[in-house]
Amino acid sequence: MSRSHNITFAALFAVAAFAFGHAADAATRGDDASIARGRYIVRIAGCNDCHTAGYAASGGTIPEKDWLLGDAVGWHGDWGTTYPPNLRLVLSAMNEDQWVKSAKTVQGRPPMPWFALRDMTEQDLRAVYRFVRQLRPVGTPSPAYVPPGTTPAGPVIRFPAAPK
Repeated sequence: MSRSHNITFAALFAVAAFAFGHAADAATRGDDASIARGRYIVRIAGCNDCHTAGYAASGGTIPEKDWLLGDAVGWHGDWGTTYPPNLRLVLSAMNEDQWVKSAKTVQGRPPMPWFALRDMTEQDLRAVYRFVRQLRPVGTPSPAYVPPGTTPAGPVIRFPAAPK
């Protein structure tokens, strides 16, 4: 992963973390089929497993109004400590085309399966965007990335060292 991708990824989420109160784009309103498709993709792609606190542990019973708000539990490994961002805030800072471009070029840190995101079709990415945007931007930003060698402040899930 190149340093420029890391910086771009970090900058994207940092900017998004401060974006509150953006109204949904006109294109996202009234597109029920696309929103339903986005809801389905978010469910089956495992987005909620990390980006919705308690989702996996509850067997997926967290109400939709509480989906994708991020989590303060970190993922700690050789790469440092990452936190699942509040996607409702992240996507509120982008228009639909910016989201598609970002999703197609992102190269994140574990455990985010950024490669799966990049493999989604443009139509599916647009559906995810429309679904997330209709949820509205609420909540707070997740903790910032903690580099390797630095002890994170809160709870973490520890990964073993990556195979060589």
